[in-house]
Amino acid sequence: MSQKTLVSFKDVIFGYEEKRPLLNEVNFSVREGSKITIMGQNGAGKSTILKIMAGTLKARKGDVNVFPGTTIGIAHQVMPREDLELTVEDFFQKQLSEKAKDIGRRIEEVLDIVNLKAAHDKKIKEFSGGQQARLLLAAALIQDPDLLLLDEPTNNLDPEGINHLLMFLLMSEKTCIVISHDADFLNAFTDGVLYLDVHTKKIEQYVGDYYSLQEEIAKRIEKENMKNARLEKEIRANKEQANEFAHKGGKLRLVAKKMRDKAQELEEMKVDVRREDRSIRDFIIPVQERILGEILVIDSVTIMQDHEVVEKKLSVPTVLRKGEHLLLSGPNGIGKSTLLELLATGKAPGAHIASGIEIGYYRQDFSTLDFDSTVFDWLMKYDDRYTEQDIRSKAASFLITGDVMARKIGSLSEGQKGLVAFTELVLMQPGLLILDEPTNHINFRHLPVIAKALDQFEGVMVLVSHVEDFVKQIRIDRELDLSA
Repeated sequence: MSQKTLVSFKDVIFGYEEKRPLLNEVNFSVREGSKITIMGQNGAGKSTILKIMAGTLKARKGDVNVFPGTTIGIAHQVMPREDLELTVEDFFQKQLSEKAKDIGRRIEEVLDIVNLKAAHDKKIKEFSGGQQARLLLAAALIQDPDLLLLDEPTNNLDPEGINHLLMFLLMSEKTCIVISHDADFLNAFTDGVLYLDVHTKKIEQYVGDYYSLQEEIAKRIEKENMKNARLEKEIRANKEQANEFAHKGGKLRLVAKKMRDKAQELEEMKVDVRREDRSIRDFIIPVQERILGEILVIDSVTIMQDHEVVEKKLSVPTVLRKGEHLLLSGPNGIGKSTLLELLATGKAPGAHIASGIEIGYYRQDFSTLDFDSTVFDWLMKYDDRYTEQDIRSKAASFLITGDVMARKIGSLSEGQKGLVAFTELVLMQPGLLILDEPTNHINFRHLPVIAKALDQFEGVMVLVSHVEDFVKQIRIDRELDLSA
């Protein structure tokens, strides 16, 4: 690996509010040829670091040094809304500083790398979430950057797409910094980690593969907890003796004061154990009351075949009753998300949903949420069922507390938006739960808790997910493969 430092942060401070920095005196450096992962809790500021590197955000204080002449390409985790109306050609042309005469050839080269076939006159909005994820990656690659920044690149990708991306990263000599919650994917190519602590707002830099570093961090946390437990025991003993001596009066009061001072010293010696490894609390999604019989019946589905919409009649109708879970499968671009959207809005031509059924819909782009509303105002829609204290308590179970509750949903990280969406599902009490890639953007520590809640859901559930380990933890009664 080259000894040349490609990018470095020195005492970088960033925050949208001066008194509440998101990053506080962040320091790290990345050498040329490195493959680096940024770890951290949802909302810690991982994507912000990439945006500062790319120059789309500016640090309030500190130095961001990029080696002269270094070109940077960033693959965002969500397709910008203003790009959805662009054609493929216009979308890629927008990524380049100068108009390219050979744009068609260059588009084909990067589409081949991400394993996607796409007509150049097709609009971005016509592609599935998985296909848009590949387009975002290709948009960074067409710039042929020295430093490649990837923000959740595996979101929406099927296993084939993830393997294709992994092989590219393993073969590439480019310097690469990745944010992802796919642990197996990260461990395959990572040689270093930048650990962003959501509480200290600082970066700790580690060298090594992803799993080894997770283990190292876990051991350190255990050691810090043991030290704090020992100190807490000493503090209690000193305080008890201090109280005892204080009651006896006389010279013993001086001894009591010294013992209180000693207790204070011990208190200051306690390690600020990182709370980074908190996961959301166990939760259940209550089911709508008094639902009976056939909740959802699917006779036919509409799929994309050779770039055309085709209605496909099922040989045997899929019938779901209370407590039954359906997995919807098929390759990227076949129409899984489109079918879920039609089901959620009651517009699927080949499906019937029982009257009066409350539908809880988790969209992968979170467009069911009002981005202009604060989290508090959005969740208080359910104040006819819950007190404000109950709503705040349920939100806190998803690590959504005071300051986050006061923020506009659009200002949250993608992971935090996902946790808001799950909070709403709990408050909603749906009879039919429709989930489109619910692991996207979510910290991997939360996934077992979410899987457990979905497994135990007693209503009807329709699930799309490309994460096999996640799906294995959930009871699935039927599978509908759109490609079969």
